[in-house]
Amino acid sequence: MSRPPSSRSKPRPPAPAPRALPTREELVAFIASQGGKTDKREIARAFNIKGGDKPILKAMIRELADDGVVERRGKTLERAGHLPDVTLADIGGRDSDGDLIATPADWDEAEHGPSPRILVVTSSRGRNPGITPGVGDRVLIRVEPLDEPEKGGPTHRGRVIKVLSKPAARVLGVFRAMPDGSGRLVPVEKRNAGNEITIPASESDGAKDGDLIAAEILKSRKHYGLPTARVREKLGSLKSEKAVSLIAIHTHAIPNVFSRDASAEAEAAKPATMKGREDWRTLPLVTIDPADAKDHDDAVHAEPDQNPDNSGGHVVTVAIADVSSYVRPGSALDRDALDRGNSVYFPDRVVPMLPERISNDLCSLREKQNRPALAARMVFDKDGRKVGHTFHRVMMRSAAKLSYQQAQVAIDGSPDDTTGPLLGPVLEPLWAAYKALCKARDARGPLDLDLPERKLVLTPEGAVDRVIVPPRLDAHRLIEEFMIQANVAAAETLEAKRTPLVYRVHDTPSMEKLTALRELLKTLDIELAQSGNLRPAHFNKILARVDGTESATLVNEVVLRTQAQAEYTAENYGHFGLNLRRYAHFTSPIRRYADLIVHRALIRALGLGNDGLPDVVTVADLNEIGTRISAAERRAMAAERETVDRLIAHHLVEKVGANFFGRIAGVTRSGLFVKLDETGADGFIPIGTLGDDYFAHDEGARALIGTRTGETYRLGDHVEVKLVDAAPVAGALKFEMLSEGRSGKPAGRGKRGMRRAAGSKTAPHGPRTGATQKAKSKKPRR
Repeated sequence: MSRPPSSRSKPRPPAPAPRALPTREELVAFIASQGGKTDKREIARAFNIKGGDKPILKAMIRELADDGVVERRGKTLERAGHLPDVTLADIGGRDSDGDLIATPADWDEAEHGPSPRILVVTSSRGRNPGITPGVGDRVLIRVEPLDEPEKGGPTHRGRVIKVLSKPAARVLGVFRAMPDGSGRLVPVEKRNAGNEITIPASESDGAKDGDLIAAEILKSRKHYGLPTARVREKLGSLKSEKAVSLIAIHTHAIPNVFSRDASAEAEAAKPATMKGREDWRTLPLVTIDPADAKDHDDAVHAEPDQNPDNSGGHVVTVAIADVSSYVRPGSALDRDALDRGNSVYFPDRVVPMLPERISNDLCSLREKQNRPALAARMVFDKDGRKVGHTFHRVMMRSAAKLSYQQAQVAIDGSPDDTTGPLLGPVLEPLWAAYKALCKARDARGPLDLDLPERKLVLTPEGAVDRVIVPPRLDAHRLIEEFMIQANVAAAETLEAKRTPLVYRVHDTPSMEKLTALRELLKTLDIELAQSGNLRPAHFNKILARVDGTESATLVNEVVLRTQAQAEYTAENYGHFGLNLRRYAHFTSPIRRYADLIVHRALIRALGLGNDGLPDVVTVADLNEIGTRISAAERRAMAAERETVDRLIAHHLVEKVGANFFGRIAGVTRSGLFVKLDETGADGFIPIGTLGDDYFAHDEGARALIGTRTGETYRLGDHVEVKLVDAAPVAGALKFEMLSEGRSGKPAGRGKRGMRRAAGSKTAPHGPRTGATQKAKSKKPRR
């Protein structure tokens, strides 16, 4: 019996000849040539690697990563130290030809080596001919590597997209008036603490005692005495601690005055109407926020799913303030919001991203008032797995404004007049849905660190009254989990609609940090899995193992420091900490520009209005925005941290000479950083003040170890210290060690610091016992 004709009988085209496996140099060259946008599959395709050779290629790539030659960014690979196409840079000077030279703002020389130098192209032609950058500017710049860089010269060229900030005054500090009309400037930076500068009476410009001033150092031929300066700008009075945040605002150049056009737009804004919106005003959504919250950008509701095919399931609604209906693309309000990037929260004030007319009035989801919102309605099964979601543009009316504590007390059995009527119809369904979501969350296994977050309680005058660790309530966790699910739903919708967006991404820890963590864990007889398939669950097992032990604080701190920094980008590589494949910030458009972009993207993708993301906005444009708002977030974090340091230093200045208990929070070659138990204040102990031994810095063990005695001070150790100096303006504290170090094996005399005798010491002081509370904020920077 003859067979029918088959395609098998047709001649095949010759298969490409298999190539030999690439060398290390060829692999690195190929990865570099792809600009950081390649992965293992593309490498295999380029070198025609198939079948049994793929595991060999995988091992070669892992070896390059282990050696620090290439870096992983999600699933993509890039040459170590590679600069992204758009980067944030500082223009530091000019070369011998007079051309501007910039360096990346966030370059880690310890990890990548010397910082690349970027030749700044300033042609009057091109996309942005009006931009005129200068020395000292911080800029957003599009870069490309030079084909044949000269030895010692620039390695990249770049064209400035936008000048983000002009050079700051040379010195920022507090003016202290002298009897003869002159003054002294007390610098605000920790590194300059104690280095005062003279302000002649003729150069004081009428500055008064306690004023925050920007001054310019005057050239002088004197080789002795204090330097002199002239006052260039008076920035406000620091007579009380209530104004101490002014230092951080001006040090970090945080925009704190809205433009005239933006303020005018805000005042002229009218309440949104029902046009183009669904009427959800009868749905009993409630806001649950801190008791002192002034704006409310999210409201929640839950109910059992009535679909018989989803027995035991829940419908959860998260409604978010519709900021996009007031802040249109390209408007003055939009430009100011992008410059700020996010709101900045100080203990004594808030620098908002949007004017109060928008943030605290028209967009705030006030109780019993009509407010426009963009809402995610999500359906979960009985085990908390999401089975579907939809987005809606609505008009809502909050049924109640609740605090976390108020909602928690009600669900625990003690409702008040407000929560009593809401307990059965509103609060109990919320908690039932949350318990179901907890099952899915536990199965997902996000990173679960146990680190307390302290909050300053201020007096009416703005001074520190006390420092507290707020309790971590289920009410906090409920809101956090609902917001995470809404953020995921937003990212999923926009991906499905092929609409560009700004993701919130969190990369896997770098190989160098993981190696350092493994070295530390080995000293505790704990092993960390190899990095090939590392997941948050691996860290969680280690954290669970040390829970309640002397090493718990140490391990939690080091695991935190091992993590990469989350950022915003238009290219998704997942969120490692949350263990999510796709994630975007959607739930706080009042205080984060990234969320406003996601709202606009949803409006565009779902046809919910004409005020969505413009069609002309590209992935490249969104990457530029992501770079800017990521930098703004880091700026805000630094400013907030420094302000807390200064306020606590003010609080402790009258306690110089007192003894405190704390934990070693940092170990360096030059000494120890200690965080006090009571206030969370950080202070420094210079290595030269520790005692009568030489100390070597053991980076792997995070410790200073005596080269003769083996006496050891290690990260996480509980110690007693004496406060010997406090510099309130700089926020700097200096301690003296009172506790003996733990016993250990003497170290070699390699990298060491010399100690002199420090007098008598107390007996060894072991770690204090007691449960450590989690105290994360409602909306952590994830």
